[in-house]
Amino acid sequence: MSERSRELRRRRKRAEKMAHYRRRLTKANATEKAAIAGKIRKITTGANDALRSLGLQE
Repeated sequence: MSERSRELRRRRKRAEKMAHYRRRLTKANATEKAAIAGKIRKITTGANDALRSLGLQE
């Protein structure tokens, strides 16, 4: 598999995870929101921007 294909696969998987976390945030309490914020920090390099757009900036 070429590097470009791997890159696209990683990008798609990251987008799927972010969509999943966005759905979970609607019903999450404060503790769960903190856990989700930690997971988002791990999966993306632009975590600060993503957290700010989701309203989770600390």
